Amino acid sequence: MILADASIRALVDQARLEIDPYDPDLVQPASVDVRLGTQFRVMRNSRLTHIDPMVHDENLMEVVEVAVGEPFVLHPGEFALGHTAERFGLPDDLVGIVNGKSSLGRMGLQVHATAGFVDPGFSGVIVLELSNVANLPILLRPGMKIAQMVFEQMDRAAERPYGHPDLGSKYQGQTGAVASKYSENYSDS
Repeated sequence: MILADASIRALVDQARLEIDPYDPDLVQPASVDVRLGTQFRVMRNSRLTHIDPMVHDENLMEVVEVAVGEPFVLHPGEFALGHTAERFGLPDDLVGIVNGKSSLGRMGLQVHATAGFVDPGFSGVIVLELSNVANLPILLRPGMKIAQMVFEQMDRAAERPYGHPDLGSKYQGQTGAVASKYSENYSDS
């Protein structure tokens, strides 16, 4: 069941759902608008020949900090990681779904490739997988409304929510545009 505006506000008021900073004006009829943060990661494609998901490579992406009010230019065909300005904390019986804003999608901006699902128990900022499928650059500014978060109530609480010690939840508590940690699935530790 998708939560309506009053249900979202009630969960925030009860401190069951954390959104920080929380602006009640961003609550929509069945979602919460989220704003773009200040950190991005861009591919260093001029220095590397390939991506190997099983090997951690610090040189794969470069961190770019953008001041509020300044633009980040996402060129046609370019991919970058960004993040929400808001930090979320989901209870163990609620999932989040990140969707792009229709108005930005109509300009060619995609905000996620596959990571549109937020597990129950997750805590941290949401990393956005930004792609420009238009044929002109798109200017993205920290603080702008970039996506929307929809919340769905589960039929019961998760037995092992995200962050549970048995799960190896690599992104719990993430801040900023955190790069892939896929290679940790193959580490010997």
